[in-house]
Amino acid sequence: MGSILGAGDRPNEDLTARARIRDAALVQFAEHGAKGATLRGIAEAAGVSLGLVQHHFRSKEALRQACDDAVVDAFRHRLTRAAAEGDLGEPGFMADLYGTSGLLLRYLARAMVDGSPAASAVFDELTAGAEDFLSRTWPQRFPPGSARVRDAASVMAAMHSGTIVLHGHLARRLGVDPLDREHAARIGTAMLDLYASLGEFATSPTGERIRASAAGHPCDPGGRQ
Repeated sequence: MGSILGAGDRPNEDLTARARIRDAALVQFAEHGAKGATLRGIAEAAGVSLGLVQHHFRSKEALRQACDDAVVDAFRHRLTRAAAEGDLGEPGFMADLYGTSGLLLRYLARAMVDGSPAASAVFDELTAGAEDFLSRTWPQRFPPGSARVRDAASVMAAMHSGTIVLHGHLARRLGVDPLDREHAARIGTAMLDLYASLGEFATSPTGERIRASAAGHPCDPGGRQ
């Protein structure tokens, strides 16, 4: 069974029976959700007895909490590293994340659907990273702490995380599962192509008319207010 945690996310001492049970639970929760996963199924997947699972985790909820904590910690580790390298907020970061975190993202996708606190924590981290990226890159357009950068960063995080939640529909349309490592670049490349095209569209006369209309300032066909 492959771990949902990469080698860089797992502490050296994290090789215990408790960790193996948690790893199995991560996969089971990702596949079946909080309601569908069972302690017995997790025990079978981990190759241990049900009693040992109950010894380490008194309830399914406690085990779910341990999984949430592990995913948030792993995600925070990667976000922190990306922030230090100046990549956080860029579409390329998501492409890299897809390529190295398939199982983690599957768990997160299910957590977002189930409304897990882990999903909220990761979304907030993504939003904070997007705010920092936008304000550093375009400080005049997105002043730090402004409502404008908050709104843009929140929408950006929703757009990126939406590809995770909807990966099943993307797989149907792309013909491949975008969370599989060998196909990870598909979404990142599509994002970059889309952003490049939308940037051109946003500055076109049509884009300016849409912006003015959304702001409550209709323009005439010639572009004059």
